[in-house]
Amino acid sequence: MDSALSDPHNGSAEAGTPANGTTRPPSTPEGIALAYGSLLLMALLPIFFGALRSVRCARGKSSSDMPETITSRDAARFPIIASCTLLGLYLFFKIFSQEYINLLLSMYFFVLGILALSHTISPFMNKFFPANFPNRQYQLLFTQGSGENKEEIINYEFDTKDLACLGLSSVVGVWYLLRKHWIANNLFGLAFSLNGVELLHLNNVSTGCILLGGLFIYDIFWVFGTNVMVTVAKSFEAPIKLVFPQDLLEKGLEADNFAMLGLGDIVIPGIFIALLLRFDISLKKNTHTYFYTSFAAYIFGLGLTIFIMHIFKHAQPALLYLVPACIGFPVLVALAKGEVAEMFSYESSAVILPHTPRLTHYPTVSGSPASLADSMQQKLAGPRRRRPQNPSTIYEESNPKDPAAATESKEESTEASASKRLEKKEK
Repeated sequence: MDSALSDPHNGSAEAGTPANGTTRPPSTPEGIALAYGSLLLMALLPIFFGALRSVRCARGKSSSDMPETITSRDAARFPIIASCTLLGLYLFFKIFSQEYINLLLSMYFFVLGILALSHTISPFMNKFFPANFPNRQYQLLFTQGSGENKEEIINYEFDTKDLACLGLSSVVGVWYLLRKHWIANNLFGLAFSLNGVELLHLNNVSTGCILLGGLFIYDIFWVFGTNVMVTVAKSFEAPIKLVFPQDLLEKGLEADNFAMLGLGDIVIPGIFIALLLRFDISLKKNTHTYFYTSFAAYIFGLGLTIFIMHIFKHAQPALLYLVPACIGFPVLVALAKGEVAEMFSYESSAVILPHTPRLTHYPTVSGSPASLADSMQQKLAGPRRRRPQNPSTIYEESNPKDPAAATESKEESTEASASKRLEKKEK
Protein backbone atom coordinates (compact mmCIF):
# COMPACT_ATOMS: atom_id res chain seq x y z
CA MET A 1 0.00 0.00 0.00
CA ASP A 2 0.97 3.64 -0.26
CA SER A 3 3.28 5.16 2.25
CA ALA A 4 1.33 8.24 3.27
CA LEU A 5 -1.88 9.72 1.92
CA SER A 6 -4.69 11.92 3.12
CA ASP A 7 -7.91 10.30 4.21
CA PRO A 8 -9.92 9.54 1.06
CA HIS A 9 -13.08 11.10 2.41
CA ASN A 10 -11.59 14.33 3.62
CA GLY A 11 -9.58 15.98 0.88
CA SER A 12 -5.84 16.35 0.35
CA ALA A 13 -3.11 16.34 2.91
CA GLU A 14 -2.78 20.11 2.93
CA ALA A 15 -6.12 21.57 1.96
CA GLY A 16 -9.21 20.44 0.20
CA THR A 17 -12.95 20.46 -0.08
CA PRO A 18 -14.91 18.00 2.02
CA ALA A 19 -18.10 16.33 1.00
CA ASN A 20 -20.35 19.08 2.38
CA GLY A 21 -18.79 21.67 0.10
CA THR A 22 -17.21 23.79 2.80
CA THR A 23 -13.57 24.72 2.55
CA ARG A 24 -11.27 23.05 5.05
CA PRO A 25 -8.59 25.24 6.58
CA PRO A 26 -5.06 24.07 5.86
CA SER A 27 -3.30 21.98 8.48
CA THR A 28 -0.75 23.74 10.63
CA PRO A 29 2.95 22.80 10.42
CA GLU A 30 2.78 21.55 13.99
CA GLY A 31 -0.17 19.29 13.18
CA ILE A 32 1.56 17.89 10.10
CA ALA A 33 4.76 17.22 12.05
CA LEU A 34 2.75 15.51 14.80
CA ALA A 35 0.93 13.31 12.27
CA TYR A 36 4.11 12.22 10.47
CA GLY A 37 5.99 11.64 13.70
CA SER A 38 3.14 9.56 15.09
CA LEU A 39 3.00 7.43 11.93
CA LEU A 40 6.75 6.83 12.19
CA LEU A 41 6.46 5.83 15.84
CA MET A 42 3.48 3.55 15.20
CA ALA A 43 5.42 1.84 12.40
CA LEU A 44 8.44 1.21 14.64
CA LEU A 45 6.53 -0.34 17.55
CA PRO A 46 5.23 -3.48 15.79
CA ILE A 47 8.57 -4.03 14.06
CA PHE A 48 10.58 -3.84 17.27
CA PHE A 49 8.28 -5.91 19.48
CA GLY A 50 7.28 -8.23 16.64
CA ALA A 51 10.94 -9.05 15.99
CA LEU A 52 11.50 -9.86 19.68
CA ARG A 53 8.38 -12.01 19.78
CA SER A 54 9.45 -13.81 16.60
CA VAL A 55 12.53 -15.07 18.45
CA ARG A 56 10.42 -16.29 21.38
CA CYS A 57 7.96 -17.81 18.93
CA ALA A 58 10.69 -19.84 17.23
CA ARG A 59 12.23 -20.96 20.52
CA GLY A 60 9.18 -21.67 22.60
CA LYS A 61 6.91 -23.66 20.30
CA SER A 62 7.01 -27.24 19.15
CA SER A 63 7.77 -28.18 15.57
CA SER A 64 4.06 -28.68 14.81
CA ASP A 65 3.29 -25.09 15.90
CA MET A 66 6.15 -23.34 14.15
CA PRO A 67 5.31 -20.04 12.43
CA GLU A 68 4.72 -19.82 8.70
CA THR A 69 8.02 -19.87 6.80
CA ILE A 70 8.32 -18.01 3.50
CA THR A 71 10.51 -19.83 0.98
CA SER A 72 12.17 -18.38 -2.11
CA ARG A 73 9.37 -19.76 -4.30
CA ASP A 74 6.76 -18.06 -2.11
CA ALA A 75 8.73 -14.83 -2.23
CA ALA A 76 8.91 -14.90 -6.04
CA ARG A 77 5.16 -15.54 -6.34
CA PHE A 78 4.09 -12.95 -3.79
CA PRO A 79 4.30 -9.80 -6.00
CA ILE A 80 2.26 -11.54 -8.70
CA ILE A 81 -0.42 -12.65 -6.22
CA ALA A 82 -0.48 -9.19 -4.63
CA SER A 83 -0.87 -7.55 -8.06
CA CYS A 84 -3.79 -9.83 -8.96
CA THR A 85 -5.46 -9.13 -5.63
CA LEU A 86 -4.99 -5.38 -5.96
CA LEU A 87 -6.34 -5.33 -9.51
CA GLY A 88 -9.29 -7.50 -8.47
CA LEU A 89 -10.20 -5.10 -5.67
CA TYR A 90 -9.91 -2.18 -8.08
CA LEU A 91 -12.34 -3.83 -10.52
CA PHE A 92 -14.72 -4.72 -7.70
CA PHE A 93 -14.87 -1.10 -6.58
CA LYS A 94 -15.46 0.01 -10.17
CA ILE A 95 -18.23 -2.51 -10.89
CA PHE A 96 -20.09 -2.98 -7.59
CA SER A 97 -21.36 -0.57 -4.99
CA GLN A 98 -18.62 0.61 -2.67
CA GLU A 99 -20.91 0.55 0.37
CA TYR A 100 -21.77 -3.14 0.13
CA ILE A 101 -18.16 -4.17 -0.49
CA ASN A 102 -16.96 -2.20 2.52
CA LEU A 103 -19.75 -3.65 4.67
CA LEU A 104 -18.62 -7.17 3.80
CA LEU A 105 -14.96 -6.27 4.38
CA SER A 106 -15.82 -4.61 7.70
CA MET A 107 -17.42 -7.82 9.00
CA TYR A 108 -14.44 -9.86 7.80
CA PHE A 109 -11.84 -7.61 9.42
CA PHE A 110 -14.03 -7.29 12.52
CA VAL A 111 -13.47 -11.00 13.25
CA LEU A 112 -9.81 -11.00 12.21
CA GLY A 113 -9.09 -7.84 14.17
CA ILE A 114 -10.54 -9.26 17.40
CA LEU A 115 -8.43 -12.42 17.10
CA ALA A 116 -5.28 -10.49 16.19
CA LEU A 117 -5.71 -7.95 18.98
CA SER A 118 -6.43 -10.71 21.51
CA HIS A 119 -3.24 -12.54 20.52
CA THR A 120 -1.29 -9.29 20.77
CA ILE A 121 -2.41 -8.25 24.25
CA SER A 122 -2.48 -11.76 25.74
CA PRO A 123 1.14 -11.72 27.05
CA PHE A 124 0.58 -8.31 28.67
CA MET A 125 -2.80 -9.20 30.17
CA ASN A 126 -1.43 -12.36 31.81
CA LYS A 127 0.58 -10.14 34.16
CA PHE A 128 -2.57 -8.50 35.50
CA PHE A 129 -4.38 -11.70 36.42
CA PRO A 130 -3.99 -12.74 40.09
CA ALA A 131 -2.23 -16.00 40.92
CA ASN A 132 -5.44 -17.60 42.22
CA PHE A 133 -7.39 -16.76 39.05
CA PRO A 134 -9.48 -19.83 38.02
CA ASN A 135 -7.93 -20.56 34.64
CA ARG A 136 -9.74 -23.39 32.86
CA GLN A 137 -8.68 -24.98 29.59
CA TYR A 138 -10.96 -25.23 26.54
CA GLN A 139 -10.67 -26.65 23.06
CA LEU A 140 -12.62 -25.79 19.92
CA LEU A 141 -12.45 -28.72 17.50
CA PHE A 142 -14.08 -29.07 14.08
CA THR A 143 -13.50 -32.26 12.11
CA GLN A 144 -14.55 -33.58 8.74
CA GLY A 145 -15.34 -37.23 7.97
CA SER A 146 -15.32 -40.17 10.35
CA GLY A 147 -13.12 -43.07 11.36
CA GLU A 148 -9.72 -43.20 9.71
CA ASN A 149 -10.74 -40.51 7.20
CA LYS A 150 -11.44 -37.91 9.91
CA GLU A 151 -9.56 -34.67 9.29
CA GLU A 152 -9.18 -31.69 11.60
CA ILE A 153 -10.39 -28.40 10.16
CA ILE A 154 -10.09 -26.24 13.28
CA ASN A 155 -8.27 -27.21 16.47
CA TYR A 156 -8.05 -24.16 18.72
CA GLU A 157 -7.03 -24.47 22.36
CA PHE A 158 -7.62 -21.58 24.76
CA ASP A 159 -8.22 -20.86 28.43
CA THR A 160 -10.17 -18.46 30.60
CA LYS A 161 -7.52 -15.74 30.29
CA ASP A 162 -7.78 -15.93 26.51
CA LEU A 163 -11.54 -15.48 26.82
CA ALA A 164 -10.98 -12.33 28.87
CA CYS A 165 -8.64 -10.98 26.17
CA LEU A 166 -11.22 -11.84 23.50
CA GLY A 167 -13.88 -9.96 25.46
CA LEU A 168 -11.70 -6.84 25.75
CA SER A 169 -10.79 -7.04 22.05
CA SER A 170 -14.47 -7.40 21.15
CA VAL A 171 -15.17 -4.03 22.73
CA VAL A 172 -12.63 -2.44 20.37
CA GLY A 173 -14.14 -4.42 17.49
CA VAL A 174 -17.66 -3.13 18.16
CA TRP A 175 -16.29 0.41 18.49
CA TYR A 176 -14.61 0.09 15.09
CA LEU A 177 -17.64 -1.51 13.46
CA LEU A 178 -20.05 1.20 14.65
CA ARG A 179 -17.90 4.33 14.48
CA LYS A 180 -14.94 3.47 12.24
CA HIS A 181 -12.94 5.65 14.59
CA TRP A 182 -9.30 6.17 13.68
CA ILE A 183 -8.05 5.02 17.10
CA ALA A 184 -9.89 1.68 16.78
CA ASN A 185 -8.56 1.39 13.23
CA ASN A 186 -5.00 1.91 14.49
CA LEU A 187 -5.39 -0.64 17.28
CA PHE A 188 -6.39 -3.28 14.76
CA GLY A 189 -3.68 -2.14 12.33
CA LEU A 190 -0.97 -2.37 14.99
CA ALA A 191 -2.19 -5.83 15.97
CA PHE A 192 -2.12 -7.02 12.35
CA SER A 193 1.38 -5.62 11.87
CA LEU A 194 2.82 -7.12 15.05
CA ASN A 195 1.30 -10.54 14.33
CA GLY A 196 2.63 -10.43 10.79
CA VAL A 197 6.19 -9.68 11.89
CA GLU A 198 5.99 -12.31 14.65
CA LEU A 199 4.42 -15.19 12.73
CA LEU A 200 5.79 -14.75 9.17
CA HIS A 201 9.41 -15.94 9.00
CA LEU A 202 11.82 -15.70 6.09
CA ASN A 203 14.01 -18.80 5.89
CA ASN A 204 17.15 -16.95 4.76
CA VAL A 205 18.48 -13.57 3.66
CA SER A 206 18.37 -14.49 -0.04
CA THR A 207 14.63 -15.11 0.23
CA GLY A 208 14.26 -11.75 1.94
CA CYS A 209 16.10 -10.04 -0.90
CA ILE A 210 13.85 -11.76 -3.47
CA LEU A 211 10.70 -10.73 -1.61
CA LEU A 212 11.74 -7.13 -1.02
CA GLY A 213 13.09 -6.79 -4.56
CA GLY A 214 9.86 -8.05 -6.11
CA LEU A 215 7.68 -5.79 -3.96
CA PHE A 216 10.04 -2.89 -4.71
CA ILE A 217 9.03 -3.15 -8.39
CA TYR A 218 5.40 -3.86 -7.46
CA ASP A 219 5.09 -0.75 -5.32
CA ILE A 220 6.70 1.56 -7.87
CA PHE A 221 4.55 0.28 -10.73
CA TRP A 222 1.18 0.44 -8.98
CA VAL A 223 1.80 3.90 -7.45
CA PHE A 224 3.63 5.74 -10.23
CA GLY A 225 2.50 3.71 -13.26
CA THR A 226 -1.25 3.62 -12.53
CA ASN A 227 -3.82 5.06 -10.15
CA VAL A 228 -4.94 1.58 -9.03
CA MET A 229 -3.28 1.50 -5.61
CA VAL A 230 -4.26 5.04 -4.69
CA THR A 231 -7.87 4.37 -5.73
CA VAL A 232 -8.08 1.16 -3.72
CA ALA A 233 -6.48 2.82 -0.69
CA LYS A 234 -9.05 5.62 -0.80
CA SER A 235 -12.01 3.25 -1.30
CA PHE A 236 -10.97 0.46 1.06
CA GLU A 237 -12.53 1.02 4.49
CA ALA A 238 -10.64 -1.59 6.49
CA PRO A 239 -7.83 -1.53 9.08
CA ILE A 240 -5.13 -2.21 6.48
CA LYS A 241 -3.44 1.13 7.12
CA LEU A 242 -2.39 3.32 10.03
CA VAL A 243 -3.86 6.80 10.05
CA PHE A 244 -3.25 9.92 12.11
CA PRO A 245 -5.05 13.26 11.84
CA GLN A 246 -3.11 16.32 10.79
CA ASP A 247 -5.69 18.59 12.41
CA LEU A 248 -5.62 16.89 15.83
CA LEU A 249 -4.45 20.05 17.56
CA GLU A 250 -7.42 22.00 16.16
CA LYS A 251 -10.26 19.43 16.40
CA GLY A 252 -9.06 16.90 18.97
CA LEU A 253 -10.25 13.30 18.67
CA GLU A 254 -12.90 14.30 16.12
CA ALA A 255 -10.23 15.36 13.60
CA ASP A 256 -10.79 14.17 10.05
CA ASN A 257 -7.82 15.20 7.89
CA PHE A 258 -5.59 12.13 7.92
CA ALA A 259 -2.18 11.03 6.75
CA MET A 260 -1.82 7.28 6.36
CA LEU A 261 0.72 4.49 6.12
CA GLY A 262 -0.05 1.09 4.58
CA LEU A 263 0.54 -2.01 6.70
CA GLY A 264 2.54 -3.62 3.89
CA ASP A 265 5.19 -0.94 4.37
CA ILE A 266 5.53 -2.15 7.97
CA VAL A 267 5.21 -5.93 7.73
CA ILE A 268 7.37 -6.57 4.65
CA PRO A 269 10.49 -4.76 5.92
CA GLY A 270 9.63 -5.92 9.45
CA ILE A 271 9.94 -9.64 8.71
CA PHE A 272 13.34 -8.97 7.11
CA ILE A 273 14.48 -7.03 10.18
CA ALA A 274 13.24 -9.87 12.41
CA LEU A 275 15.27 -12.33 10.32
CA LEU A 276 18.41 -10.25 10.93
CA LEU A 277 17.70 -10.29 14.65
CA ARG A 278 17.61 -14.11 14.60
CA PHE A 279 20.83 -14.04 12.56
CA ASP A 280 22.45 -11.86 15.24
CA ILE A 281 21.44 -14.37 17.90
CA SER A 282 22.81 -17.27 15.84
CA LEU A 283 26.25 -15.61 15.80
CA LYS A 284 26.35 -15.90 19.63
CA LYS A 285 28.33 -12.67 20.00
CA ASN A 286 25.87 -11.02 22.42
CA THR A 287 25.46 -8.14 19.97
CA HIS A 288 22.52 -7.17 17.76
CA THR A 289 24.50 -5.23 15.19
CA TYR A 290 22.50 -6.22 12.12
CA PHE A 291 19.16 -5.77 13.86
CA TYR A 292 19.96 -2.25 15.04
CA THR A 293 21.49 -1.39 11.67
CA SER A 294 18.40 -2.49 9.75
CA PHE A 295 16.14 -0.82 12.32
CA ALA A 296 17.99 2.48 11.84
CA ALA A 297 17.83 1.94 8.07
CA TYR A 298 14.05 1.60 8.30
CA ILE A 299 13.80 4.87 10.22
CA PHE A 300 15.94 6.57 7.59
CA GLY A 301 13.96 5.12 4.67
CA LEU A 302 10.53 5.95 6.10
CA GLY A 303 11.66 9.42 7.13
CA LEU A 304 12.91 10.01 3.59
CA THR A 305 9.59 8.80 2.20
CA ILE A 306 7.60 11.21 4.36
CA PHE A 307 9.92 14.09 3.49
CA ILE A 308 9.66 13.54 -0.27
CA MET A 309 5.89 13.05 -0.07
CA HIS A 310 5.52 16.30 1.83
CA ILE A 311 7.73 18.21 -0.62
CA PHE A 312 6.09 16.93 -3.83
CA LYS A 313 2.54 16.63 -2.40
CA HIS A 314 2.08 13.20 -4.01
CA ALA A 315 1.64 9.69 -2.65
CA GLN A 316 4.97 7.84 -2.47
CA PRO A 317 5.70 4.11 -2.68
CA ALA A 318 7.46 3.62 0.63
CA LEU A 319 9.26 0.47 -0.49
CA LEU A 320 11.08 2.56 -3.09
CA TYR A 321 13.10 4.01 -0.21
CA LEU A 322 12.78 1.27 2.42
CA VAL A 323 14.05 -1.66 0.37
CA PRO A 324 17.47 -0.17 -0.61
CA ALA A 325 17.96 1.07 2.95
CA CYS A 326 16.95 -2.13 4.77
CA ILE A 327 19.04 -4.35 2.48
CA GLY A 328 21.94 -2.03 1.71
CA PHE A 329 22.84 -0.94 5.24
CA PRO A 330 23.18 -4.47 6.73
CA VAL A 331 25.09 -5.70 3.67
CA LEU A 332 27.56 -2.83 4.03
CA VAL A 333 28.04 -3.73 7.71
CA ALA A 334 28.57 -7.38 6.74
CA LEU A 335 31.18 -6.33 4.16
CA ALA A 336 32.99 -4.25 6.76
CA LYS A 337 32.98 -7.14 9.26
CA GLY A 338 33.74 -9.84 6.67
CA GLU A 339 30.53 -11.77 7.44
CA VAL A 340 28.77 -11.67 4.08
CA ALA A 341 29.14 -15.44 3.60
CA GLU A 342 27.74 -16.13 7.06
CA MET A 343 24.81 -13.79 6.44
CA PHE A 344 23.73 -15.36 3.15
CA SER A 345 24.36 -18.94 4.31
CA TYR A 346 22.27 -18.52 7.46
CA GLU A 347 19.12 -20.65 7.46
CA SER A 348 16.50 -19.57 9.97
CA SER A 349 14.61 -22.88 9.78
CA ALA A 350 17.81 -24.87 10.39
CA VAL A 351 18.68 -23.21 13.69
CA ILE A 352 18.90 -25.71 16.53
CA LEU A 353 16.56 -24.42 19.19
CA PRO A 354 17.28 -24.73 22.91
CA HIS A 355 14.56 -27.36 23.42
CA THR A 356 15.82 -29.53 20.57
CA PRO A 357 17.84 -32.57 21.72
CA ARG A 358 21.33 -32.69 20.27
CA LEU A 359 23.92 -35.49 20.09
CA THR A 360 27.21 -33.88 21.04
CA HIS A 361 29.30 -37.06 21.68
CA TYR A 362 29.57 -39.92 19.24
CA PRO A 363 30.63 -43.21 20.91
CA THR A 364 33.39 -45.29 19.39
CA VAL A 365 32.53 -48.81 18.23
CA SER A 366 35.05 -51.64 18.36
CA GLY A 367 35.08 -55.40 18.70
CA SER A 368 33.53 -58.23 16.72
CA PRO A 369 29.82 -58.32 15.81
CA ALA A 370 29.36 -61.19 18.25
CA SER A 371 30.81 -59.22 21.14
CA LEU A 372 28.70 -56.17 20.26
CA ALA A 373 25.54 -58.27 20.17
CA ASP A 374 26.44 -59.85 23.49
CA SER A 375 27.00 -56.44 25.10
CA MET A 376 23.64 -55.20 23.80
CA GLN A 377 21.87 -58.23 25.22
CA GLN A 378 23.53 -57.62 28.59
CA LYS A 379 22.29 -54.00 28.62
CA LEU A 380 18.76 -55.05 27.72
CA ALA A 381 18.61 -57.87 30.25
CA GLY A 382 20.05 -55.75 33.06
CA PRO A 383 23.22 -56.20 35.15
CA ARG A 384 24.46 -59.76 35.32
CA ARG A 385 27.65 -61.50 36.48
CA ARG A 386 30.38 -61.52 33.91
CA ARG A 387 31.98 -64.87 33.18
CA PRO A 388 35.76 -64.87 33.39
CA GLN A 389 37.44 -65.06 30.06
CA ASN A 390 40.83 -66.53 29.38
CA PRO A 391 43.42 -64.54 27.46
CA SER A 392 42.84 -66.58 24.30
CA THR A 393 39.15 -65.57 24.12
CA ILE A 394 39.98 -61.90 24.60
CA TYR A 395 42.62 -62.10 21.91
CA GLU A 396 40.22 -63.81 19.52
CA GLU A 397 37.61 -61.07 19.97
CA SER A 398 40.06 -58.22 19.51
CA ASN A 399 41.62 -59.81 16.39
CA PRO A 400 38.80 -61.50 14.45
CA LYS A 401 40.41 -60.92 11.06
CA ASP A 402 43.66 -62.84 11.83
CA PRO A 403 42.72 -66.54 12.30
CA ALA A 404 46.29 -67.79 12.03
CA ALA A 405 47.50 -65.52 14.82
CA ALA A 406 44.47 -66.47 16.89
CA THR A 407 45.26 -70.19 16.51
CA GLU A 408 48.89 -69.70 17.52
CA SER A 409 47.83 -67.66 20.53
CA LYS A 410 45.38 -70.38 21.57
CA GLU A 411 48.06 -73.08 21.36
CA GLU A 412 50.51 -70.95 23.39
CA SER A 413 47.93 -70.31 26.09
CA THR A 414 47.11 -74.06 26.26
CA GLU A 415 50.77 -74.96 26.68
CA ALA A 416 51.16 -72.29 29.37
CA SER A 417 48.20 -73.60 31.37
CA ALA A 418 49.49 -77.23 31.09
CA SER A 419 52.94 -76.26 32.41
CA LYS A 420 51.30 -74.47 35.36
CA ARG A 421 49.34 -77.63 36.27
CA LEU A 422 52.56 -79.73 36.20
CA GLU A 423 54.31 -77.28 38.51
CA LYS A 424 51.43 -77.51 41.01
CA LYS A 425 51.57 -81.35 41.00
CA GLU A 426 55.33 -81.39 41.57
CA LYS A 427 54.89 -79.04 44.55
